Amino acid sequence: MQTGRSVVYAKNGGAAASQPLAVSAAISILKQGGSFIDAAIALSAVICVVEPGASHLGGDAFLVTHHAASKTNLAFNGSGEGPHTATPEAYKDGIPLHGYRSGTVPGLVSTWFETHSRYGKLPIATLLEQAIDYAENGFPANTGFVKRIAGHLAITPETKVFKDMGIDVHVEVGDVVVQKNLAQSLRDIAAGGREAFYEGRIAQQLIKGSEGWFSAEDLKSHTTRVLDPLSVKYRDLTVYGQPPPTQGMILMEELLLNERFDVASLSEVDRIHVGVESKKLSFADRNTILGDPEFIEVNVAQILSKENIDARLSQISMTTAANDIAPVSEGSDTTYFLVADKDGNAVSWIQSVFHGFGSSWVIPETGILLNNRLTGFSLDPNSPNIIAPGKRPAHTLNAFTVVNADGTLNIVGGTPGANIQVQTNLQLIVNLVDLKMNVQEAIEAPRWQHLKEAGQSSEEETGSGVLEIENRVSAEVLEGLRAKGHEVKAIAPWGHGSSVQLMQVSPNGTFTFGSDPRCEGQASGI
Repeated sequence: MQTGRSVVYAKNGGAAASQPLAVSAAISILKQGGSFIDAAIALSAVICVVEPGASHLGGDAFLVTHHAASKTNLAFNGSGEGPHTATPEAYKDGIPLHGYRSGTVPGLVSTWFETHSRYGKLPIATLLEQAIDYAENGFPANTGFVKRIAGHLAITPETKVFKDMGIDVHVEVGDVVVQKNLAQSLRDIAAGGREAFYEGRIAQQLIKGSEGWFSAEDLKSHTTRVLDPLSVKYRDLTVYGQPPPTQGMILMEELLLNERFDVASLSEVDRIHVGVESKKLSFADRNTILGDPEFIEVNVAQILSKENIDARLSQISMTTAANDIAPVSEGSDTTYFLVADKDGNAVSWIQSVFHGFGSSWVIPETGILLNNRLTGFSLDPNSPNIIAPGKRPAHTLNAFTVVNADGTLNIVGGTPGANIQVQTNLQLIVNLVDLKMNVQEAIEAPRWQHLKEAGQSSEEETGSGVLEIENRVSAEVLEGLRAKGHEVKAIAPWGHGSSVQLMQVSPNGTFTFGSDPRCEGQASGI
């Protein structure tokens, strides 16, 4: 398969992300002798500056790490809790999409320090230097930056978010963007550490600016959870992903269902059909149990048990698409990236403010955009995801790693895209493992995504959904899927709603990196 971008081959590690300036920051840190986490923190900070519509210091993060020497894998859950005011009674008119009442406690900065305490080598101040420079002295806006501003203004023309961030709404491609307040906040964190964000000036500005909606205790009590990742066997590999309250269980269940088929020998029609049907069943299971495991029992083991997989497998018809399982749709604006170092350590990292520009509200005089992740809660008292103070909402964010039978690293990958994430990640693993594609081929292969029907409300419990497929597949494939009962919609050749970054370790131990042409990012190695 001919690809539009080349595979990047490297011996001493590298990085892949949706913004080239952020990749360059990671490579610079690796060249200074920094660890994979050092480089990832530098990348994370820069991307908050140069791609603020998707992730920010006021957002959250989830990551899976692989430590080569010990062959250990950890999941870091950097999601924030609802503030003390987050009760159903406080939202009798619904949870607003924007404003500080739509936000949870930010978790990203805490995740920087939690990961650094375990795997960092260079000082945090060194890791934030490039982000501070881009905020203080500016960076040139790319097309994605300009489009995101225009898109948000179309939805919220009266927003003050850009004024409060210090960004000119009339910015054009190539214009230099300066964010002085954000630069100062990053300097505060570089000098004062985690406390500068959760107890110092930034915390006080969030409390004051939200008129007490967030309290000092809300911020001070926040922690990044460090957990064993979920894992399943797929063929002769082990796949690691995110445990609740995020929905990594969906990818795991999809893989367990797909493993029951000889995917490589299936026709393209049947292969897509099996993927879509496994997606429907996995989301149905997710919807019944997913919430914060610190508040409710989330029995992932039962969902991934042989008994449940056997039962769900029996519901997959190879001739007829299921039409009685609710498709899901949720907002997202997210950044995914990955980093590996020369020692074979790697991180699969995803961070977000949820919807575009999150809450559309900036912590006063800090330049920090607050997420609107609170909108991920339910107000249904029967939902496992019912809102509560100190509780974390159900998340779409997930990232994965794959290791060989001997525990050595094989694959690192992920993508933004809300509920499309777990669908895309399934296709990537099938492409690499079953179809033996290289990383760039796996990224550039035509993709499908199963979404809600146009006009279908979130309260509707049934519907076949729409199966969108990039129109680079043949007409015969589209017709074959329609014949099975799928409502198929051909979309633009590169119109899928994800932007993948992918890395695989070659049998000889060298790294191969790929980056999605559906976004403006790049892969780079050293």
